[in-house]
Amino acid sequence: MIKPAKRLDTVQEYYFSKKLREVRGLAAAGKPIINMGIGSPDLQPPTTVLEAIQGSLGDASAHKYQSYQGLPELRNAIAAFYKNKFSVESNPENEVLPLMGSKEGIMHISMAFLNEGDKVLIPNPGYPTYTSVTKLVGAEPLFYNLSDATNWQPNFEELEAQDLTDVKIMWVNYPHMPTGTNATLETFKKLIAFGKKHHILIINDNPYSFILNDNPISILQVEGAKDIALELNSLSKTFNMAGWRVGMVIGKESYINEILKVKSNMDSGMFYGIQKGAIEALQLSDDWFLAQNKIYQERRNLIWQLADKLDAVYNKNSTGLFVWAKIPAGKKSEEVTDSVLYDYDIFITPGTIFGSQGEGYIRFSLCVTTDIIKEAISRL
Repeated sequence: MIKPAKRLDTVQEYYFSKKLREVRGLAAAGKPIINMGIGSPDLQPPTTVLEAIQGSLGDASAHKYQSYQGLPELRNAIAAFYKNKFSVESNPENEVLPLMGSKEGIMHISMAFLNEGDKVLIPNPGYPTYTSVTKLVGAEPLFYNLSDATNWQPNFEELEAQDLTDVKIMWVNYPHMPTGTNATLETFKKLIAFGKKHHILIINDNPYSFILNDNPISILQVEGAKDIALELNSLSKTFNMAGWRVGMVIGKESYINEILKVKSNMDSGMFYGIQKGAIEALQLSDDWFLAQNKIYQERRNLIWQLADKLDAVYNKNSTGLFVWAKIPAGKKSEEVTDSVLYDYDIFITPGTIFGSQGEGYIRFSLCVTTDIIKEAISRL
């Protein structure tokens, strides 16, 4: 047998890859499983977006290799979207890079800036991919704790107290996944100052801005942010286009150029039709967000009822596609979620998959219909 690369010794199969295999097995065995674990939007993309991709298929260049930098019209649409929604100016020629999903951007950025032995500040709790990618490129994760006591904002006193030698990158994710907490401009200002002080590249992963959020903000709104920060964003959640794999990174030209060196060696451009659909999505009016959030608000109200059934406590001011809830003291996250799965055929996510600070919490997805949520409530 050919031995796998040593880098794979540092990571495990993604939790949802393993757990969903188990869930599918239970369903195949006849269990009426309700899946509230993963944030894969079940709603349809905008009709005009579907029409745009369909209408593009006959274009002369529709099926050719595409530019590594994406269509100029797509970069223009991204820049216009950021100006309209966040008041952030960006040059579409050299400060915007379309991606095949923002998750790819995590790897590309890490490959572009990290050497073996470099350290990376990663939120705990936080998106597990930050840690796995850091390890895959031979860098070292350095976790910074977030907690309910500070409303899941970074504790800058604790950050300054850490040994920041060799720290190259800091991952930030607001609105925060899994807790749903929004950032504030004050937090972003402190992060930019922190990055400049310690020469650390700050990257905000920002795919949840427009889900149940009355105040979408970008780290790039802070004066001087582009000197030390990048922002990732995605159409997956905002426009129900998760399977399309459309994302973006925005920042200073010199940073974008380094990322492009990696990306241009990893793919041969995004499919033309998907780019055309993305352009249409980015030009939609606010009516789209209002309609989506009306649906998610109704679902969230029901999820709160479901959390009440488990004696779990939640923050009604949270944003995003999930409800993050604290379970009663003394109970363990995975014990609660496994009990709910095996006793009631409902799959929800234990907070521990997002880090040690997730112990004592569970997460519900809003990517299920109201009828399904009502069924889950009745089972409990």
